[in-house]
Amino acid sequence: MRRRNPREPLTRLPSPPRAQLRLTGSVLALLSTVLLALAAIAHAEGYEPNPVKETGSPITDQGSSYHYRSYITGVSPSIAGLNIQVLQFADRLELINHTGKTITVYGYEGEPYAQVLADGTVRVNTHSPAYYLNQAFYANVTVPPYATAHAQPQWTVVDRTGRLEWHDHRIHWMSPVVPPEVKDQSKRTKIFKWKVPISVGSTAGDVSGELFWVPEGESGTPVGAIAALVVLILAGIWFVWFVRRRRSTSGTGTGPGEGGRPTHEAW
Repeated sequence: MRRRNPREPLTRLPSPPRAQLRLTGSVLALLSTVLLALAAIAHAEGYEPNPVKETGSPITDQGSSYHYRSYITGVSPSIAGLNIQVLQFADRLELINHTGKTITVYGYEGEPYAQVLADGTVRVNTHSPAYYLNQAFYANVTVPPYATAHAQPQWTVVDRTGRLEWHDHRIHWMSPVVPPEVKDQSKRTKIFKWKVPISVGSTAGDVSGELFWVPEGESGTPVGAIAALVVLILAGIWFVWFVRRRRSTSGTGTGPGEGGRPTHEAW
C-alpha cells in the first residue's frame, strides 16, 4: 500500500451543491408545516391517537366505548372558580372547586354523594347508595343495607386538592346493547339529555348535558384530512423539483455573474 506523502494535499469530499441544500430545507419546511397542521386537526377533532386508560377510574373503563360522547351543555349556578368536564368520552366527570364555597354532588336518590369543601378537601359519603353503584360500569353491584338515601352521611376524605373525579351513570348508556334511538349506526344520533344535581354553598343547581352516538368515522383517525395533507406535501415537493429542473436545463443561474463569479439561485 502506497504511503501518502506528507506534502501531498488531502483529498476533500465535494460539498453538496447549494441548490440541493436549499431543496432539502424546503422539503423539511413543508414536512414541519404538515405535522403542525395534523396536530391542529387532531386537537380540533378531539382525536386521541393513543387513548389513555386513566388509572383514576375505579371501573378501569371496561364499558367505555368510542361510539358514545357525553357533552356538557350547561352548569348552574354559573360561578367563577367552578370547572366541570367529561372524561374518557362518556365515562366520568371531573369537578374542580376554586369558588371558596362547598360544592355538593347528589346521588341517584337525591342523597349527598360527594363534596369538595371550600378549603379543597374532597370527601365521599359511604352511606350513599351511589358510592357503591359507581364502582361498576353497569351498576351491577350489591349495595349494603346501611347505605340508603335517608341514612346519616358518613364522610370519608379521599383528597385535598379541590378536585373530584367520579363515574356517574347518568351521563352514559347503561347497556352493552346499542340504544333504540340509534336507527342507523353510520349517523350521529342524540340518545338522551342528562342532569347531575349539585349545590354551590346553599344554592341548588345542576350540570346538564347530552349523550350522543358517534359513528366509526367520527371516532377514529381523521383519514380525509391526513390524505389531503399528504397530497399537499407531495405537490409541494414536485413543484420545487419541477422549478429547479427547468432552471437547470435552461441554464438560468449557472453562468458567470458580475466579476466572473458564478451566480446562484435565491432559493
